[in-house]
Amino acid sequence: MIGRFEHKPFSDINVNDSFFDSLKADYPEFATAWFPKCVTQNRTALVFNDEIGIGAFIAMKKETEPILLQEGNLPDIQRLKISTFLLSERFRGQRLGEGALGLVLWEWQKSRLEEVYLTVFPRHDDLIFQLERFGFNAVGHNTNGEIVYLRSRKKIDFSDPYKSFPFLSPDFKKGGYLIVEDDYHDTLFPYSELKNTLQEKLDRDVANGISKVYIGQQWNAHYKQGEPVFIYRKYTGPTGQPRYKSCLTSYCVINDVIAVKRNGRMILSFEEFCNIVGNKSVFTDADLKYKFDNYKNLTVIRMLYCGYFGSGNNVNMDWLDSNNLWNPGGGYPADTQLTPEQCAVIWNQGGIDITNSIG
Repeated sequence: MIGRFEHKPFSDINVNDSFFDSLKADYPEFATAWFPKCVTQNRTALVFNDEIGIGAFIAMKKETEPILLQEGNLPDIQRLKISTFLLSERFRGQRLGEGALGLVLWEWQKSRLEEVYLTVFPRHDDLIFQLERFGFNAVGHNTNGEIVYLRSRKKIDFSDPYKSFPFLSPDFKKGGYLIVEDDYHDTLFPYSELKNTLQEKLDRDVANGISKVYIGQQWNAHYKQGEPVFIYRKYTGPTGQPRYKSCLTSYCVINDVIAVKRNGRMILSFEEFCNIVGNKSVFTDADLKYKFDNYKNLTVIRMLYCGYFGSGNNVNMDWLDSNNLWNPGGGYPADTQLTPEQCAVIWNQGGIDITNSIG
Protein backbone atom coordinates (compact mmCIF):
# COMPACT_ATOMS: atom_id res chain seq x y z
CA MET A 1 0.00 0.00 0.00
CA ILE A 2 1.39 3.42 -0.95
CA GLY A 3 0.79 6.22 1.49
CA ARG A 4 -0.59 9.70 1.08
CA PHE A 5 -0.62 12.97 2.99
CA GLU A 6 -3.72 13.74 5.04
CA HIS A 7 -4.79 16.40 7.52
CA LYS A 8 -5.21 14.62 10.87
CA PRO A 9 -6.26 15.90 14.29
CA PHE A 10 -3.47 15.90 16.86
CA SER A 11 -5.76 13.79 19.03
CA ASP A 12 -5.54 10.97 16.45
CA ILE A 13 -1.72 10.98 16.35
CA ASN A 14 0.35 8.80 18.71
CA VAL A 15 2.96 11.11 20.23
CA ASN A 16 4.73 8.05 21.73
CA ASP A 17 5.52 6.70 18.26
CA SER A 18 9.28 6.25 17.81
CA PHE A 19 9.00 8.51 14.75
CA PHE A 20 9.00 11.49 17.14
CA ASP A 21 12.14 10.52 19.08
CA SER A 22 14.43 12.99 17.29
CA LEU A 23 11.97 15.84 17.93
CA LYS A 24 11.85 14.98 21.62
CA ALA A 25 15.65 15.09 21.73
CA ASP A 26 15.78 18.53 20.09
CA TYR A 27 12.77 19.94 21.95
CA PRO A 28 12.21 18.33 25.40
CA GLU A 29 8.88 20.16 25.77
CA PHE A 30 7.53 18.68 22.51
CA ALA A 31 5.69 15.71 24.07
CA THR A 32 5.08 17.12 27.55
CA ALA A 33 3.74 20.57 26.74
CA TRP A 34 3.54 21.53 23.07
CA PHE A 35 1.79 18.45 21.67
CA PRO A 36 -0.87 18.25 24.47
CA LYS A 37 -1.55 21.96 23.96
CA CYS A 38 -2.18 21.34 20.25
CA VAL A 39 -4.60 18.54 21.18
CA THR A 40 -6.62 20.85 23.46
CA GLN A 41 -6.67 23.50 20.70
CA ASN A 42 -8.15 20.94 18.26
CA ARG A 43 -5.30 21.58 15.82
CA THR A 44 -4.52 19.38 12.84
CA ALA A 45 -1.24 18.37 11.20
CA LEU A 46 -0.27 17.20 7.74
CA VAL A 47 0.69 13.53 8.17
CA PHE A 48 2.01 10.94 5.74
CA ASN A 49 1.18 7.34 6.69
CA ASP A 50 1.89 4.10 4.89
CA GLU A 51 1.81 0.41 5.81
CA ILE A 52 4.85 0.86 8.10
CA GLY A 53 3.63 3.89 9.99
CA ILE A 54 4.21 7.63 10.11
CA GLY A 55 6.55 8.87 7.41
CA ALA A 56 6.14 12.64 7.74
CA PHE A 57 4.64 15.12 10.18
CA ILE A 58 4.12 18.82 9.42
CA ALA A 59 2.39 21.29 11.72
CA MET A 60 1.48 24.83 10.64
CA LYS A 61 -0.35 27.76 12.17
CA LYS A 62 -1.15 31.39 11.47
CA GLU A 63 0.42 33.85 13.88
CA THR A 64 0.76 37.61 14.30
CA GLU A 65 3.81 38.32 16.41
CA PRO A 66 7.37 39.51 15.88
CA ILE A 67 10.11 37.02 14.98
CA LEU A 68 12.81 37.38 17.63
CA LEU A 69 16.27 37.20 16.10
CA GLN A 70 19.76 37.60 17.49
CA GLU A 71 20.45 39.95 14.58
CA GLY A 72 17.34 42.12 15.09
CA ASN A 73 13.63 41.35 15.28
CA LEU A 74 11.18 41.17 12.37
CA PRO A 75 7.87 43.07 12.77
CA ASP A 76 4.60 41.54 13.93
CA ILE A 77 2.71 40.85 10.70
CA GLN A 78 0.46 37.86 10.09
CA ARG A 79 2.50 34.92 8.81
CA LEU A 80 2.18 31.18 8.30
CA LYS A 81 4.57 29.46 10.69
CA ILE A 82 5.74 25.92 9.97
CA SER A 83 5.96 24.77 13.58
CA THR A 84 7.26 21.28 12.82
CA PHE A 85 8.64 19.66 9.69
CA LEU A 86 9.83 16.08 10.25
CA LEU A 87 10.45 13.21 7.82
CA SER A 88 11.43 9.62 8.51
CA GLU A 89 14.94 8.55 7.53
CA ARG A 90 13.48 5.58 5.64
CA PHE A 91 12.26 8.01 2.97
CA ARG A 92 15.66 9.51 2.25
CA GLY A 93 16.10 9.75 -1.52
CA GLN A 94 12.42 9.08 -2.25
CA ARG A 95 11.45 12.73 -2.80
CA LEU A 96 8.97 12.81 0.09
CA GLY A 97 10.61 15.96 1.46
CA GLU A 98 10.15 17.76 -1.86
CA GLY A 99 6.51 16.72 -1.98
CA ALA A 100 5.93 17.74 1.63
CA LEU A 101 7.44 21.17 1.08
CA GLY A 102 5.32 21.56 -2.04
CA LEU A 103 2.17 20.89 -0.01
CA VAL A 104 3.27 23.43 2.61
CA LEU A 105 3.76 26.08 -0.07
CA TRP A 106 0.32 25.28 -1.51
CA GLU A 107 -1.12 25.87 1.98
CA TRP A 108 0.76 29.17 2.19
CA GLN A 109 -0.57 30.24 -1.20
CA LYS A 110 -4.11 29.33 -0.19
CA SER A 111 -3.78 31.29 3.07
CA ARG A 112 -2.98 34.51 1.13
CA LEU A 113 -0.57 35.48 3.92
CA GLU A 114 2.42 37.59 2.95
CA GLU A 115 5.12 35.43 4.55
CA VAL A 116 5.86 31.85 5.57
CA TYR A 117 8.74 30.76 7.79
CA LEU A 118 10.28 28.01 9.90
CA THR A 119 13.33 27.42 12.06
CA VAL A 120 15.95 24.72 11.51
CA PHE A 121 19.16 23.69 13.24
CA PRO A 122 22.28 24.13 11.04
CA ARG A 123 23.00 20.38 11.11
CA HIS A 124 19.85 19.55 9.09
CA ASP A 125 21.58 19.89 5.71
CA ASP A 126 18.95 18.09 3.63
CA LEU A 127 16.10 20.32 4.82
CA ILE A 128 18.20 23.47 4.38
CA PHE A 129 19.02 22.42 0.80
CA GLN A 130 15.31 22.02 -0.02
CA LEU A 131 14.36 25.29 1.66
CA GLU A 132 16.93 27.28 -0.28
CA ARG A 133 16.01 25.47 -3.48
CA PHE A 134 12.39 26.56 -3.00
CA GLY A 135 13.15 30.20 -2.44
CA PHE A 136 13.45 30.45 1.35
CA ASN A 137 16.08 32.88 2.60
CA ALA A 138 17.97 32.78 5.90
CA VAL A 139 17.02 35.97 7.78
CA GLY A 140 18.83 35.33 11.06
CA HIS A 141 19.06 33.08 14.14
CA ASN A 142 16.61 32.69 16.98
CA THR A 143 17.56 32.46 20.65
CA ASN A 144 18.00 28.65 20.37
CA GLY A 145 20.63 29.03 17.66
CA GLU A 146 18.29 27.83 14.91
CA ILE A 147 18.37 29.46 11.49
CA VAL A 148 15.14 31.24 10.57
CA TYR A 149 14.18 30.67 6.92
CA LEU A 150 11.50 32.87 5.37
CA ARG A 151 9.69 33.42 2.06
CA SER A 152 7.79 36.55 1.10
CA ARG A 153 5.24 37.16 -1.65
CA LYS A 154 6.83 40.57 -2.15
CA LYS A 155 10.19 39.07 -3.15
CA ILE A 156 9.52 36.14 -5.49
CA ASP A 157 12.41 35.11 -7.75
CA PHE A 158 10.83 34.26 -11.12
CA SER A 159 14.19 33.44 -12.74
CA ASP A 160 13.94 29.93 -11.25
CA PRO A 161 10.65 27.93 -11.25
CA TYR A 162 11.67 26.21 -8.00
CA LYS A 163 12.23 29.50 -6.18
CA SER A 164 8.91 30.91 -7.39
CA PHE A 165 6.84 27.74 -6.78
CA PRO A 166 3.83 27.59 -6.64
CA PHE A 167 3.40 31.05 -8.13
CA LEU A 168 3.45 31.87 -11.85
CA SER A 169 5.24 34.84 -13.33
CA PRO A 170 2.92 37.73 -14.25
CA ASP A 171 5.06 38.18 -17.37
CA PHE A 172 4.52 34.79 -19.03
CA LYS A 173 3.80 35.11 -22.76
CA LYS A 174 1.96 31.89 -23.58
CA GLY A 175 0.77 28.56 -22.29
CA GLY A 176 0.08 25.13 -23.72
CA TYR A 177 -1.13 21.57 -23.21
CA LEU A 178 0.59 18.31 -22.30
CA ILE A 179 -1.37 15.15 -23.07
CA VAL A 180 -0.93 12.26 -20.61
CA GLU A 181 -2.74 8.92 -20.83
CA ASP A 182 -4.94 8.19 -17.82
CA ASP A 183 -2.85 5.40 -16.25
CA TYR A 184 0.32 7.49 -16.31
CA HIS A 185 -1.52 10.67 -15.30
CA ASP A 186 -2.87 9.14 -12.12
CA THR A 187 0.65 8.31 -10.96
CA LEU A 188 2.29 11.59 -11.91
CA PHE A 189 -0.43 13.86 -10.51
CA PRO A 190 -1.83 12.22 -7.36
CA TYR A 191 -3.79 15.25 -6.11
CA SER A 192 -5.56 15.90 -9.41
CA GLU A 193 -8.64 13.95 -8.46
CA LEU A 194 -11.47 13.18 -10.83
CA LYS A 195 -15.06 12.94 -9.72
CA ASN A 196 -16.29 9.32 -9.57
CA THR A 197 -12.87 8.03 -10.61
CA LEU A 198 -10.58 5.85 -8.49
CA GLN A 199 -6.95 6.76 -9.12
CA GLU A 200 -4.43 4.10 -8.15
CA LYS A 201 -0.95 5.27 -7.11
CA LEU A 202 1.66 3.12 -8.82
CA ASP A 203 5.01 4.59 -7.89
CA ARG A 204 5.94 6.27 -4.62
CA ASP A 205 8.85 8.36 -5.90
CA VAL A 206 6.92 9.89 -8.80
CA ALA A 207 3.84 10.64 -6.73
CA ASN A 208 5.71 12.12 -3.78
CA GLY A 209 7.61 14.91 -5.50
CA ILE A 210 6.36 18.01 -7.26
CA SER A 211 9.11 17.80 -9.91
CA LYS A 212 7.67 15.92 -12.89
CA VAL A 213 9.10 14.62 -16.16
CA TYR A 214 7.17 14.22 -19.41
CA ILE A 215 8.67 12.19 -22.26
CA GLY A 216 7.26 12.87 -25.70
CA GLN A 217 7.95 12.70 -29.42
CA GLN A 218 7.64 16.37 -30.31
CA TRP A 219 10.02 17.50 -33.01
CA ASN A 220 10.04 21.13 -31.94
CA ALA A 221 8.31 21.64 -28.59
CA HIS A 222 7.30 25.27 -28.13
CA TYR A 223 7.41 25.29 -24.32
CA LYS A 224 9.77 27.70 -22.54
CA GLN A 225 11.01 27.92 -18.95
CA GLY A 226 8.52 29.65 -16.68
CA GLU A 227 5.51 29.07 -18.94
CA PRO A 228 2.38 27.29 -17.67
CA VAL A 229 1.10 24.08 -19.25
CA PHE A 230 -2.26 22.45 -18.62
CA ILE A 231 -2.22 18.69 -18.03
CA TYR A 232 -4.76 16.87 -20.19
CA ARG A 233 -5.79 13.46 -18.89
CA LYS A 234 -6.52 11.37 -21.98
CA TYR A 235 -9.19 8.79 -21.26
CA THR A 236 -8.36 5.36 -22.71
CA GLY A 237 -11.10 3.28 -21.07
CA PRO A 238 -13.54 1.03 -22.91
CA THR A 239 -16.79 2.82 -22.02
CA GLY A 240 -18.15 6.31 -22.53
CA GLN A 241 -17.10 9.05 -24.89
CA PRO A 242 -13.53 10.34 -24.58
CA ARG A 243 -14.81 13.79 -25.51
CA TYR A 244 -16.50 14.00 -22.12
CA LYS A 245 -14.13 11.83 -20.06
CA SER A 246 -10.83 13.32 -21.23
CA CYS A 247 -10.11 16.57 -19.40
CA LEU A 248 -7.68 19.10 -18.00
CA THR A 249 -6.93 18.32 -14.36
CA SER A 250 -3.84 20.32 -13.40
CA TYR A 251 -1.29 22.86 -14.44
CA CYS A 252 2.50 22.90 -14.25
CA VAL A 253 5.24 25.40 -14.96
CA ILE A 254 8.01 24.44 -17.38
CA ASN A 255 11.50 24.07 -15.92
CA ASP A 256 13.35 23.01 -19.08
CA VAL A 257 12.97 21.19 -22.40
CA ILE A 258 15.73 18.79 -23.46
CA ALA A 259 16.16 17.26 -26.91
CA VAL A 260 17.35 13.65 -26.69
CA LYS A 261 16.87 12.56 -30.34
CA ARG A 262 16.03 14.52 -33.46
CA ASN A 263 15.06 12.82 -36.73
CA GLY A 264 16.73 9.60 -35.57
CA ARG A 265 19.97 11.32 -34.57
CA MET A 266 21.09 10.85 -30.96
CA ILE A 267 21.86 14.10 -29.17
CA LEU A 268 22.26 12.47 -25.78
CA SER A 269 23.33 8.94 -24.83
CA PHE A 270 20.93 6.50 -23.19
CA GLU A 271 22.77 6.95 -19.88
CA GLU A 272 22.42 10.72 -20.11
CA PHE A 273 18.73 10.31 -20.95
CA CYS A 274 18.17 8.12 -17.88
CA ASN A 275 20.05 10.53 -15.63
CA ILE A 276 17.84 13.41 -16.77
CA VAL A 277 14.67 11.42 -16.16
CA GLY A 278 15.81 10.11 -12.77
CA ASN A 279 12.94 8.99 -10.52
CA LYS A 280 10.50 11.60 -11.78
CA SER A 281 8.93 9.55 -14.60
CA VAL A 282 6.27 6.84 -14.63
CA PHE A 283 8.34 4.65 -16.97
CA THR A 284 10.50 1.64 -16.15
CA ASP A 285 14.07 1.27 -17.42
CA ALA A 286 12.75 -1.10 -20.09
CA ASP A 287 10.19 1.52 -21.19
CA LEU A 288 12.89 4.16 -21.42
CA LYS A 289 15.13 1.85 -23.45
CA TYR A 290 12.32 1.10 -25.89
CA LYS A 291 11.57 4.79 -26.38
CA PHE A 292 15.24 5.60 -26.83
CA ASP A 293 15.77 2.85 -29.41
CA ASN A 294 12.52 3.26 -31.36
CA TYR A 295 11.40 6.89 -31.26
CA LYS A 296 12.62 9.01 -34.13
CA ASN A 297 12.22 12.13 -32.02
CA LEU A 298 12.54 12.11 -28.23
CA THR A 299 12.06 15.11 -25.94
CA VAL A 300 12.18 15.38 -22.15
CA ILE A 301 10.14 18.13 -20.52
CA ARG A 302 10.87 18.85 -16.87
CA MET A 303 8.25 20.80 -14.94
CA LEU A 304 6.84 21.59 -11.51
CA TYR A 305 3.35 20.54 -10.42
CA CYS A 306 1.90 23.95 -9.49
CA GLY A 307 -1.80 23.30 -8.99
CA TYR A 308 -4.85 21.17 -9.66
CA PHE A 309 -8.52 21.82 -10.32
CA GLY A 310 -9.89 19.07 -8.07
CA SER A 311 -12.93 16.82 -8.13
CA GLY A 312 -15.83 18.33 -10.05
CA ASN A 313 -13.79 21.21 -11.51
CA ASN A 314 -11.87 19.47 -14.26
CA VAL A 315 -12.34 20.91 -17.74
CA ASN A 316 -13.33 18.36 -20.37
CA MET A 317 -12.48 18.29 -24.05
CA ASP A 318 -16.04 19.11 -25.08
CA TRP A 319 -15.96 22.44 -23.19
CA LEU A 320 -12.51 23.29 -24.58
CA ASP A 321 -13.61 22.51 -28.13
CA SER A 322 -16.89 24.40 -27.76
CA ASN A 323 -14.93 27.46 -26.60
CA ASN A 324 -12.36 27.23 -29.40
CA LEU A 325 -9.56 26.43 -26.95
CA TRP A 326 -8.69 22.85 -27.85
CA ASN A 327 -6.95 23.16 -31.21
CA PRO A 328 -7.97 26.55 -32.61
CA GLY A 329 -5.35 26.33 -35.36
CA GLY A 330 -6.55 22.90 -36.46
CA GLY A 331 -3.26 21.17 -35.60
CA TYR A 332 -2.20 18.73 -32.92
CA PRO A 333 -3.46 20.00 -29.52
CA ALA A 334 0.00 19.70 -27.93
CA ASP A 335 1.19 22.33 -30.43
CA THR A 336 -1.48 24.80 -29.33
CA GLN A 337 -0.09 28.06 -27.97
CA LEU A 338 -2.52 29.71 -25.58
CA THR A 339 -2.47 33.42 -24.89
CA PRO A 340 -2.40 34.57 -21.25
CA GLU A 341 -6.05 35.62 -21.70
CA GLN A 342 -7.01 32.11 -22.91
CA CYS A 343 -5.13 30.57 -19.99
CA ALA A 344 -7.09 32.81 -17.61
CA VAL A 345 -10.38 31.56 -19.10
CA ILE A 346 -9.33 27.94 -18.49
CA TRP A 347 -8.18 28.62 -14.94
CA ASN A 348 -11.48 30.32 -14.19
CA GLN A 349 -13.43 27.36 -15.58
CA GLY A 350 -11.34 25.05 -13.39
CA GLY A 351 -12.16 27.03 -10.26
CA ILE A 352 -8.70 28.56 -9.85
CA ASP A 353 -8.43 32.12 -8.56
CA ILE A 354 -5.55 33.13 -10.79
CA THR A 355 -5.10 36.41 -8.89
CA ASN A 356 -3.79 34.24 -6.04
CA SER A 357 -1.62 32.09 -8.32
CA ILE A 358 0.26 34.72 -10.27
CA GLY A 359 2.92 36.45 -8.18
